Amino acid sequence: AVLAEALVVFAIVLLVHAAVWDRFSWCALALAVQAFYVQFKWDRLLQLGGAVFQFRTAANSGLLPASMVTPLLGIVMKERCKAAGIVYFERFGIVVASAGMLVALFLSVIAVGITKPVPTNTCILTGVAGSVIIYTMKHSLTVSEVIEVLEVLLIFVYLSMILLYLLPRCFSPGEALLVLGALSFVLNQLIKRSLSLVEGRGDPIDFFLLVAVVGVVLLGLFFTVLFLFLDSGTWISSLFFHTMTAVLGLGVVMPWLYRLIQRNPLLWLLQFLFQTQTRVYLLVYWTCLAASACGVVFYQNTKRSSGCKKHQASTVTRKYFHFIVVATYVPGLVLDRQLLHLAAALCLAVFIFLEYVRYFRIKPFGQTLRQLLSLFLDERDSGPLILTHIYLLLGMSLPVWLFPRACAPKGALAGAGALVPYSGVLAVGVGDTIASVFGSTMGEIKWPGTKKTFEGTMTAIFAQIIAVALILIFDSSVNLNSSYAWILAAISLVSLLEAYTTQIDNLLLPLYLQIMFMA
Repeated sequence: AVLAEALVVFAIVLLVHAAVWDRFSWCALALAVQAFYVQFKWDRLLQLGGAVFQFRTAANSGLLPASMVTPLLGIVMKERCKAAGIVYFERFGIVVASAGMLVALFLSVIAVGITKPVPTNTCILTGVAGSVIIYTMKHSLTVSEVIEVLEVLLIFVYLSMILLYLLPRCFSPGEALLVLGALSFVLNQLIKRSLSLVEGRGDPIDFFLLVAVVGVVLLGLFFTVLFLFLDSGTWISSLFFHTMTAVLGLGVVMPWLYRLIQRNPLLWLLQFLFQTQTRVYLLVYWTCLAASACGVVFYQNTKRSSGCKKHQASTVTRKYFHFIVVATYVPGLVLDRQLLHLAAALCLAVFIFLEYVRYFRIKPFGQTLRQLLSLFLDERDSGPLILTHIYLLLGMSLPVWLFPRACAPKGALAGAGALVPYSGVLAVGVGDTIASVFGSTMGEIKWPGTKKTFEGTMTAIFAQIIAVALILIFDSSVNLNSSYAWILAAISLVSLLEAYTTQIDNLLLPLYLQIMFMA
């Protein structure tokens, strides 16, 4: 299964670079080869318990698929923005690719360094890959860009030491690379934009996303340290939690947003949400869907209380939420992507805040949330945090957040790139859902080395093709321009990756599909 997963990733890497070959392609290929070798060292460390931190036990290290996401995303972003003539985002893509390669290389060096005896061949490969990457960066980056890349690496090192210690068994090494690498980049971008603020530069929607992510992470770190010395389950601690959340929100987050967008954030938000009648209708519709999702949770818990106490939600039941999320995102993508961008960022902040309430048992809802959500746990929630619903939201939202809107191709030039915002809907909302439902109910032929079935994968591919056809019908802005073979190849490869990977597919699959569409 690990070899099959590696073959799929290598196929994606080669296809992407066949479309956008440049000097960074040599770096990406060298990084992929060394990550393939180092992945086996990480797997051996996890099996023997030799890793420094406690990682998720139900998965392999996942280093190869995780290592390639950020470099490939930066490379295809650079090419898209170069074609659009947007120099700022072209340079930004180079920084993203360089930072992704350096962070992945750092994680590889750690694995090689703590493996005993020292693996000579892997050390040589890592050294060659590092030399190629550093040489290319030397001739591609300006001094300020090199400093920015090193800042991201430094933040990643500190975040890894803190969060992997505080959150044991929540991530595999590959998932930690993706999540903590993204957090490091977001924090660095927020600091950079706060210090070098230019009047009128930047979209307030993007600033809301940056501040929301960094704000809730810092809030979590603050309360984690605080509740090392206090019992978080008492009413006094809960009152202090709510008070400090309000103080930090109104005293830090709001002034920070005011500095970035140069206007009152709450007034701007209200004006933005009710600017058009379409937005009001979407907000009402999304509220009804949120209420229906809560209804599913309460109904399933009622079944558990009236029946067996060990009752757990089935795969089909958990996929209800995927259908609800698809019903949420598709109207937003068709009618108002800016509103969807902002709403997803605010929803992410709410999800993480509610997870703090559950984890710290904050009164009056902490214990209730623990009981309600325990029904939907699976083998991926082996740590103290429940992250699968947050990963689902991220998988659907990342394609909307990550692609620079200024570089989006329009009209007949769009091709497969027009489907980039729909990557999460196709990969997670349609593909992963259909594969799980049909594979668990009707699948008989299993892929070698996995529990996934051939029938589930083929049905997922067919369902995504139908979804693309429906997008063409209902979204007039999508013009595929005869790029059907590329779209079929992208969907097929990502569906095969879903069959073989043991990483969080809600996070990994949309990113790879987005990379293929952007290429």
